[in-house]
Amino acid sequence: EKYSSSTRHSSVMLSRSCRTLSRSRTLPVWWRTFASTTPSPSSSEVPSAPAPPSSSQKRHSSEDDVEMDTRAIGMNTRLPGGVPDFIEKWSPSAYYNVGYALTAASTACVPILMHDVLHPILPVGVWGFTALYWKVGLEDLNQTSHTLRRNFPFLIHMRYLFESIRPEIQQYLIESDSDATPFSRSMRSTIYQRSKAQPDTRALGTMRDVYDEGYEWGAHSMFPANHHEVKTRVKVGTKINGCKQPYSASIFNISAMSYGALSGPAVTALNQGAQRGGFYHNTGEGGISKFHESGGDLVWNVGTGYFACGSTVDGKRVFNPEMFKENSAKECVKMIEIKLSQGAKPAHGGILPANKITEEISEARGLGPGPWLEDCASPPYHAAFSSPMGLCTFIDNLRTLSDGKPIGFKMCVGNPVELAALIHAMIETDVFPDFITVDGSEGGTGAAPPEFQDSMGMPMAEGLRLVDSMLKGADVRDRVKLIAAGKVYNGFSLVRTIANGADICNAARAFMFSLGCIQALKCNSNTCPTGITTQNKALSAGLDSSIKSVRVSNFHAATVLSASEIVAAMGYTNPRHVSGKDLWKRENGIHVSTYEDMHHRYIPSLKGGELLAEGMPMVPEKMKEWWTSGYELMKRMN
Repeated sequence: EKYSSSTRHSSVMLSRSCRTLSRSRTLPVWWRTFASTTPSPSSSEVPSAPAPPSSSQKRHSSEDDVEMDTRAIGMNTRLPGGVPDFIEKWSPSAYYNVGYALTAASTACVPILMHDVLHPILPVGVWGFTALYWKVGLEDLNQTSHTLRRNFPFLIHMRYLFESIRPEIQQYLIESDSDATPFSRSMRSTIYQRSKAQPDTRALGTMRDVYDEGYEWGAHSMFPANHHEVKTRVKVGTKINGCKQPYSASIFNISAMSYGALSGPAVTALNQGAQRGGFYHNTGEGGISKFHESGGDLVWNVGTGYFACGSTVDGKRVFNPEMFKENSAKECVKMIEIKLSQGAKPAHGGILPANKITEEISEARGLGPGPWLEDCASPPYHAAFSSPMGLCTFIDNLRTLSDGKPIGFKMCVGNPVELAALIHAMIETDVFPDFITVDGSEGGTGAAPPEFQDSMGMPMAEGLRLVDSMLKGADVRDRVKLIAAGKVYNGFSLVRTIANGADICNAARAFMFSLGCIQALKCNSNTCPTGITTQNKALSAGLDSSIKSVRVSNFHAATVLSASEIVAAMGYTNPRHVSGKDLWKRENGIHVSTYEDMHHRYIPSLKGGELLAEGMPMVPEKMKEWWTSGYELMKRMN
């Protein structure tokens, strides 16, 4: 009777099928038993024209059908994210009943203990659990902050327990080698192996689906070059820009990570590794600490807080020229980078939690004596300038104060019109940075709001291609070197980034993995288990900088070697000769395109001077609009 007339025909057909299948001896016994007990339908049981049920009958019939069917096959209809069914049956009254039963059991344990019937550990364990049960449950019932704890006392803590270990279960037991974000197990394994100088070759071919959407590959040459002849260093700074002390940089370096965000031993290991490998170490905006001065070359990052080159005036951080001149004269400082924005939190500034500030951090940043009760925040804007023309003037001032060291700036690309305005200002003032660091929105950070990490800023590939294309179109690309940062971790990602327009690549998280980072995602909690992103000395003491510095150097050398082999395989000896036409990407299961073709509509690869030609006939309309609006914006903001 429980089946509605609209489904009766289906049940009859199912019954006939069951009886037919019951004759098969290959089916399990339970199925043959079920089929044999299904009633045989008569011809009269199949209705020829059932009367249509009313809307209320339809609703109740459907609900009955679903309830009966799910019970019959043991299906759980609970949606993910809720509490398990057995916890939903729990209540405060059930809690008290179980508590009374435990109390009775505890009382019964007294004579057992007195007569030595069982080992004393048993009654003691029962008493301890009973006491814990009452304590936790009564606290749950008496608090008012959490509804779940009041409705499901004691037992709800099972949910909290599993939530607390969920990341570990996911990482160690569930995720595949290619699933995890931001870096997969496969990515991390490559870095771990190379940093420890272990074999990193793999057997039996690629594990990737080469026909899957997003698959990338490089076009090798029939006549490869010798990878020992590939150039792996780039000169930054030109005399025409006013640079007196140009710097020869590796094509792969350590990106900006401040002391404070990182522990002292971690910074020391990175800097010593940079010294061993002959590449630079970006200080991050937290100033130059004693840990940065461990022998490696530095790129001094000057952020909006002007740490190590500023002071606090009326509650605001302002630039101090004399302090900057003193620190920029240090031998270890090879280049100076003005931070405009960061990929993981563009136009948001930086945050160092108060619980991570120490006397050493305060000394490096000039925060004054403790205690430090507030987070150390860098504003999202600079006090020294507020326009493209102002930035050019600031670059010129820093170049003079540093006695001609290479000066550049770092940014995550946002509004293309503002980028065009900045290039117009460079041309107007004839003041050019020696380098521009393009940070992608996929970059990492120690602490930032999720909205900024997930939904603000341009990814590195598009941002880098836009900057490269505009500089070429303005015929000034030869005066500015481009540095790119954004999830570069192996030889192919390095070559791919250079093909998109970079001269040099930076990496932060990849070098953290070489230090031993396990991607615990606790960078902002001061409880990093590997001692890398914490100021807890008990944790950071476990990081031996003398050993980790070797691993940093090993990882750098192996990555540069891999990139050199790829460049040579493409037939080149200069990585800058690799372009978008040498890299391919699968758009779907059938169609593929080169990187040069993928961005042609909005971000084409312009040739020298095409933005300066009258009418810009070879420039797409959108790029024309950005370039023209940029000039108007530059004039308006001047």
